[in-house]
Amino acid sequence: MNEKIAVVTDSTTYLPDEVKEQLRINVVPLSVIIDGKSYREGEELSTADFYKKVKEAENFPTSSQPAPGEFIQLFEKLKEQGFDTVISIHLSSGISGTFQNAASAGELIDGLNVVAYDSELSCMAQGMFAVKAAEMALANEPLERIISELDKIKKAQDAYFMVDDLNNLQRGGRLNGAQALVGSLLQIKPILHFNDKQIVLFEKVRTQKKALKRIEDILEVAIKNKNAEKAYVIHGNDPEKGETWRKHLESKFPEVEFELSYFGPVIGTHLGEGALGLTWSIK
Repeated sequence: MNEKIAVVTDSTTYLPDEVKEQLRINVVPLSVIIDGKSYREGEELSTADFYKKVKEAENFPTSSQPAPGEFIQLFEKLKEQGFDTVISIHLSSGISGTFQNAASAGELIDGLNVVAYDSELSCMAQGMFAVKAAEMALANEPLERIISELDKIKKAQDAYFMVDDLNNLQRGGRLNGAQALVGSLLQIKPILHFNDKQIVLFEKVRTQKKALKRIEDILEVAIKNKNAEKAYVIHGNDPEKGETWRKHLESKFPEVEFELSYFGPVIGTHLGEGALGLTWSIK
């Protein structure tokens, strides 16, 4: 008998609504807190409104993870709908407790096998796992095969991003303070990436142009190693800048499928407006 598998993820994938609907992906929202008011990402606050509110805010915004109770509620609902397995895919456990809350909640539901999966990244890098898992679940693929495919994506995947101001990451506790200080003093364009689930400084570059070129060089190596078939350019409230880079990459690397995505409220809280990133993996 085929397992009936549901896919759950969190709002920091920033998946398009039509993709979530078409692939029946369940989403648990994280929240952002602006001047003491909490907003559920994607439900009570759009990305455009978030960046507008932040400009007018008196205090630096913060983010919060979903409580285990939110996961328990959703998992119980999925069990009632006849699912016997859930794959719950979340942003890196090194920057958020969301993955741990999903895993803990899953252990409390009798008769439902909840497999929590740590993307070790976020945004559309995480979204790639959710999309693949949902496509395979709809095709009635078994759990073992789905997890094996996610592991293959993880092995090939990489992500690099730049921010205009390192202070957001430092204040949010997502980057070592000394690294932030170096960035602000030298007016460099630091390239950041995830290493062992944490956001770390990859390289210090003087200009955005040089930073983009450096990321393109890393992508080129990944393409040669057959680790980059699909990629996402991710922007922080600057679709024009994102689309310009996407078009440039598309013409430079026609063998890769490039799409545009964005840093929404929760990740935007830590990266700030104007951030730009690139993630890639196998399809």
